[in-house]
Amino acid sequence: MGMGAAVAFVLVLATIVTYVIQKFVLDAFGLGYLQTIAFILVIAALVQMVEIILKKVSPSLYQALGVFLPLITTNCCILGVTILVIQNDFDLLTGVVYAFATALGFALALIVFAGIREQLSMVNIPKGMQGMSIALVTAGLLAMAFMGFSGVDKGLAALFGI
Repeated sequence: MGMGAAVAFVLVLATIVTYVIQKFVLDAFGLGYLQTIAFILVIAALVQMVEIILKKVSPSLYQALGVFLPLITTNCCILGVTILVIQNDFDLLTGVVYAFATALGFALALIVFAGIREQLSMVNIPKGMQGMSIALVTAGLLAMAFMGFSGVDKGLAALFGI
């Protein structure tokens, strides 16, 4: 839950900051080719800021996240969402909602996967499938389960006439 909240915070904040940088700096000065580099630097700085804030505000959560907090910097979800907000020409509010919804989906996937891993720790698994092998099989099955959600947005749009 803590990792999901940290990712949500960084993702929403990164979307706001990168949107402003794209519209008022990169586009204004014709520096669109620097988008990826600029966004990576912004995300890295935001993760460092979150790390410092968590260390001061919630030392227990900071200790619980441990080495995983800096890994948010390399989370492609964050860079991907910030770039997609610009590519899809979302306004700032739509981009923030998109980022938050993506963060909720990411947190849901983390929670489901953690629950499955917890259940697997109590089951007798054949020696050849223990560890990373069962984790990869589980991730594949979970990915297929989440593929069931593809097209839900189009179905909801058709349902509500949007």
